Amino acid sequence: MTYEVFLIERGDDGVAIVTMNRPHKLNAMHRLFFEELLAVMAELTADDSVRACVLTGAGRAFSAGGDIETFPALADVAAARKHVRLVFDAFHAVERASIPVIAAVNGIAHGGGTEISLACDYVIASAEHASFALREAGHGLMPGFGLTRGAQKLGNPTIFRLAGTAEVIDARRAYDIGLAQEVVPHAQLIDRALELARAFAVNPPTAVDAIKRFLNRYTDQGLNEAVETTALLFGTTDSQERVQTFLSQRSSASRPA
Repeated sequence: MTYEVFLIERGDDGVAIVTMNRPHKLNAMHRLFFEELLAVMAELTADDSVRACVLTGAGRAFSAGGDIETFPALADVAAARKHVRLVFDAFHAVERASIPVIAAVNGIAHGGGTEISLACDYVIASAEHASFALREAGHGLMPGFGLTRGAQKLGNPTIFRLAGTAEVIDARRAYDIGLAQEVVPHAQLIDRALELARAFAVNPPTAVDAIKRFLNRYTDQGLNEAVETTALLFGTTDSQERVQTFLSQRSSASRPA
């Protein structure tokens, strides 16, 4: 199947490389992104020849997160709730996939970019270019999936600081707090991710799938509450004002002098 947002490259070693391919938007996430992510994960997990997957981004970003141009339409709580559920379902498809998913974070991983890395089984970051952040608080929002999964993987104090301050951290700091499991020179990023993916792919898939399912057996906890809270925040005055300010500033900056 051909996708607008994603590229899939299958190797003869049982490993697929999935590239988020919206570089002109820093691989920002919009509705089609999430719809296609669901389809990509379904396609790969249905293909018996694929035993592991590497997820990366085209251009200078892994993913800059949600496409803020789509946020004004989410002021209606019902629309926001439907959208956030789609987002969570897409991220959940990554972590519940029957194959290992290794994130090769090649550049900016902010907002949803950090959240999707938390959905992956293992994160390898570019030493020179990777950066991580949960920027939602700056827009009057919260990273619902990131908080839920981040609390489980990193602990409450660490994820509270990351989400509450909206600070940007580099690859080394991400490694120190457990957000990334390896940091490698940028030139070695994809090769290292493929090397690890092949190490998973040579083992019986039933065993690898069982290990992954066991480790992820509690990943439903807290998601419904996170969906509802995130959806409600989209409709707040604080959020809508921050989003409009951001869009106005970006529009002004893009006008010719």
